[in-house]
Amino acid sequence: MIVKTLGRVDYAATEAAMRAFTEQRDADTPDELWLCEHDPVYTQGIAGRSEHVLSPEGIPVVRTNRGGQVTYHGPGQVVAYPLVDLRRLGIYVKEYVYRLEQAVLKTLADYGVTGHRVSGAPGIYVKLADPFGHARLADPAPGADPFTGLGKIAALGIKVSQHRTYHGVALNVAMDLQPFLGIDPCGYAGLQTIDLARLGISTDWSEAAARFAKRLAAQLTP
Repeated sequence: MIVKTLGRVDYAATEAAMRAFTEQRDADTPDELWLCEHDPVYTQGIAGRSEHVLSPEGIPVVRTNRGGQVTYHGPGQVVAYPLVDLRRLGIYVKEYVYRLEQAVLKTLADYGVTGHRVSGAPGIYVKLADPFGHARLADPAPGADPFTGLGKIAALGIKVSQHRTYHGVALNVAMDLQPFLGIDPCGYAGLQTIDLARLGISTDWSEAAARFAKRLAAQLTP
């Protein structure tokens, strides 16, 4: 896998470049992993509903062809775009999503943070009251809010075309989290977001990106 650290790049231009790469690649094209951060932008998934954008406050809202609802990208977030041939890797979409989440979990573990999955809600979450504890996340009671006490630290939204992936996963490192209040993150009203900085983890973007890239490459290399 070829890892490219792009730094701060325009979202729309990057999405267009991902799409072009995917359309032009063939069976022999090496997989790539792009790491970047974006200026403030809300991105809306293909089935995204406008009512989940509450108060954009001048932040542009860009429609995309990825899965999922609305999310926010901004400085201090590591955005990873794996451009992977799933057929060559020998896996299907469900396993691909699992591996992306595994890479996030292992990256968090590198910092001593315990991440959790929530059934039916792609991405990774942490217990706000005990982010470093190792207790299993209890199943919510019937009818209860599954996100009570949790903060979302990584969002996931992908597109697969002819077994080839683009879009990807975003890990919150040290952000201004205020813009998340302008949306229902990933379509869930009241869902809290968190980053490593607010968990007391001191790291910079480059170091976090390098750790995340290592974990993603390990999950996505045959």
